[in-house]
Amino acid sequence: MSDLDQRVTVPADSRDALDFAKGELRRPDAAARRMWDRPVVRIVAGLLLPAIILIVWQVVTTNGLVPPYRLPTPASVFQAGVELAENGQLWTHIAISVQRVLLGFAIGSIIGLAAAGVVGLSRLGDVLLSPTLAAVRAVPSLAWVPLLILWMQIGEESKVTLIAIGAFFPVYTTVASALRHVDPHLVEAGRSFSLRGWSLFRIVQLPAVVPSVISGLRLALAQAWLFLVAAELIASSMGLGFLLTDSQNSGRVDRILLSIVLLALLGTLTNGVLVLVEKYLLRRWV
Repeated sequence: MSDLDQRVTVPADSRDALDFAKGELRRPDAAARRMWDRPVVRIVAGLLLPAIILIVWQVVTTNGLVPPYRLPTPASVFQAGVELAENGQLWTHIAISVQRVLLGFAIGSIIGLAAAGVVGLSRLGDVLLSPTLAAVRAVPSLAWVPLLILWMQIGEESKVTLIAIGAFFPVYTTVASALRHVDPHLVEAGRSFSLRGWSLFRIVQLPAVVPSVISGLRLALAQAWLFLVAAELIASSMGLGFLLTDSQNSGRVDRILLSIVLLALLGTLTNGVLVLVEKYLLRRWV
């Protein structure tokens, strides 16, 4: 038998490597990642833990392990929501809170992006603004309440301003840091093509920090919902924050839990909208 008639025996793992190199075999870990990235799989997996929490909640309340005045049953919380929805109060609370959060988030994010641009792109702006903004950031949210009441009275302006303060700092901190750490080789390459000022920012620096901008906006939105409760302590008569504190004063634990669940759901929905925006911007800029 000649050498040409002999066949070379290739080990199984080597054959897999050859097939992968030819595109005929996919890595198992890559296939698993693609499976977990499917929207249906992510939704079902994301609902698994809340379902377990709901089952445990139902068990401990119906079996008397926790007294009802401390933890009402899920059915009691749902019934409290139905009662508020039937008289129209629930939708008013939700609409007013969403309006305040979106306004404060938009104002705080815009100002935060502007401040981040000044600090991140200018050494002078960094030296002048960073220490003061770092000090202001350390002030707790409730500490602003009496000052805002004094300056803006008890109208919507004071509430939206407090939420805007909460949304400002995540955007400012994240984007300013990202702008300071843009690859200098990219900047030099842009300048070699005669890019300066706005053109350099729009073509080189902005695409480089788009992921950080989205991360900052998502953190700012979460912070806006956190500041909402503090904002609605300012002599408010409507909103989920007011419903939360009013239920505490009246001892309605079912409505307290209802307010917490609604805040969690609304925060998740608004974050989901930002996720869709993130996917669009990443396709557009990155």
